[in-house]
Amino acid sequence: MKFTPAKVNFFNFIKLPLAYFGGVRVQSITDKEVIVTIKHRWMNQNPFQSMFWAAQGMAAEMPTGILVMKAIDDSKRKVSMLVTHQEADFFKKATGRISCTGGNEIREAIQKSIATGEGQKIVLTSEGKNKDGVVVSNFNFHWSLKVKS
Repeated sequence: MKFTPAKVNFFNFIKLPLAYFGGVRVQSITDKEVIVTIKHRWMNQNPFQSMFWAAQGMAAEMPTGILVMKAIDDSKRKVSMLVTHQEADFFKKATGRISCTGGNEIREAIQKSIATGEGQKIVLTSEGKNKDGVVVSNFNFHWSLKVKS
């Protein structure tokens, strides 16, 4: 499957309606970076009129998951993927658009899993920024990847 923002957003509408209706949208996809936005609005706010941490978490996990799925697709292998741990830090009230980007050490982990037959763990980071480019949150997702035999 070719990973495009339109295809992933449609997938979210069908398979992840909470993220879709919460306002999570994929803006761009490359081999090294995925940018996802979420707009603060009534549906995803907390009682303090800022974005609920779980809404930010959905937007933060998505680019890491897309990068993992894209790398798995490119490898032409069957690979199991699972988030095993997540950490988050919040620095400011999230009231604007939040953009999240992910990393790209995934291909190396998949190749190592192919070579050794063992699962590999990687940590991918998503950073949330408001419309002024100020970092409001930082999420680390620990992914476990293992090539299936």
